[in-house]
Amino acid sequence: MPRSTKPSFVLELPLRVDSSQNCELQARFNAAIRLYNNVLGEAKTRMELVRNSEVYQTAKKISRNHKKERSSAFSKAREAYRFTDYDLQAYANQAARGSKWIPQKIDAQVQQKLATRAFKAVERVLFGRAKDVRFKVESRFRSVEGKTNKQGIRWKDNRVVWAGLELPAIIDTENVVVQHGLSCPVKYCRLIRRELNGKRRWFVQLVLEGVPYQKPQNYVSDGLIGLDLNVSKIAFVADNHADLLPFADKVPTFGKEITRLQRKIQRSQRGLNPDNFESDFKVRKGRKTVIKKGKPKKGKQQWKKSSNYRKIASLKRELERRKTAYAKSQNRRVVNEILRHGKNIKTENVSVKGWQKRYGKAISAKSPGFVQSELKRKAENAGGSFAKFSTQKTALSQTHLDGSRIKKSLSQRVHRDVMGIPEHHRDLFSAFLSRYVNQDKLVLQDAQNEYLGLEPILLEAHQRYLTRKQVSHCVAERSLSGGFLRSKLRGVPPVVASGEPVRVGASESRKSDSPSERVSNESLIASQIAESGEKLDEDVA
Repeated sequence: MPRSTKPSFVLELPLRVDSSQNCELQARFNAAIRLYNNVLGEAKTRMELVRNSEVYQTAKKISRNHKKERSSAFSKAREAYRFTDYDLQAYANQAARGSKWIPQKIDAQVQQKLATRAFKAVERVLFGRAKDVRFKVESRFRSVEGKTNKQGIRWKDNRVVWAGLELPAIIDTENVVVQHGLSCPVKYCRLIRRELNGKRRWFVQLVLEGVPYQKPQNYVSDGLIGLDLNVSKIAFVADNHADLLPFADKVPTFGKEITRLQRKIQRSQRGLNPDNFESDFKVRKGRKTVIKKGKPKKGKQQWKKSSNYRKIASLKRELERRKTAYAKSQNRRVVNEILRHGKNIKTENVSVKGWQKRYGKAISAKSPGFVQSELKRKAENAGGSFAKFSTQKTALSQTHLDGSRIKKSLSQRVHRDVMGIPEHHRDLFSAFLSRYVNQDKLVLQDAQNEYLGLEPILLEAHQRYLTRKQVSHCVAERSLSGGFLRSKLRGVPPVVASGEPVRVGASESRKSDSPSERVSNESLIASQIAESGEKLDEDVA
């Protein structure tokens, strides 16, 4: 009988850690890395044995219509070579006992959770959901967790207790979200290691039983929503509202700073490891002959890293972490705005992974997949639904209100319908049609009947989008002219009509370090707006 699951959520709190506790935690994480890699190697070996066994090959030939027989055959193949979660947990405990120092650092509960973590990673390869798994290095191993709140890593009296360590948490007593979380029973704890501003910081994630606190402004309404997800923005049409919202709006990309640091890193690598690179070569570019740097040699594992290299790499990681934090904060605002108007969502089944191959940098800056997954999770948790339909069968970006289909180029962002209705934004009209798709078929009669009622909403949303776009271009022009004025006025900031000074031409790295301040700042300069050119504006329909 499957174990019943109860709803849970996560509350994260920072920990107050002194130098001795920091060293001890670091040692315990190092022990966890060694054990995890050991179990991961054993799991990969057992997985290959399962794959090559005759029982497994026979199970693959069983028809998918016979689900019970097929599942039973696969289970026998895995049990024959002890490729199960419990077998790997037993192996992890045995491997830890064979070491002299690992049992002194991490308890049996953590050992078993590490084995489960390795098993799930390798299982994804067996199911074809991943190509391979990687062994962890120190910079990529950031968490350990227990199984219950009774043994091992525990939460007790507003502090983390773990085998002689007591780590008090920093609690904001006026934060209603924190107070709600601390009032719920704790299932288990997870310790997190992060590097912020070049310094190691420790956090605890409490996995709590219950539902998270919902802020009054982030309410969820009943209603139907049609979505059209693109690379850099999302269009939605609800019963009484429609909008076209950008992803990660006004989020700094730190492009110039990161590029400058990458060049420093490359120079340091080539200077310290000349044997790991191929020789430079000359190429012709028109009438000129230029020298190109040789590529790194394959299979080189020994790389020398100077202290300056590590410092520069730490700065680059901090900028990328900050950029990601800002983007997530803004994208969560987009999710909350959509759910205020409905929780029953219909959208096209687009492939974000396919977009990554074509629009890699745009996907990295905007994170449409994160918005899609957050919408699905929050809508279903609120009792709503998240339905996907086929893009090829519906072709909403090509469909007109009379049912005819006319192809558009990606650069054509305005929908001009053959029935003579007013012009609409292409994404907004696709989102409108998404509301009337059932089982991969567009119910055209329902769309025609309800169009007149939603036409003012669609036109208003289109005009709102054009206004925002015009304002962003004005801010960009003002920032470019401000750079020239600053060179002339020597630090005197320009003044807008309201009399408030505007900061222009400042470097992104000298802005406030607080994500909330950075996200709420409405007068960001053009270099901070992530790729506001034509490439991100021309989305995939």
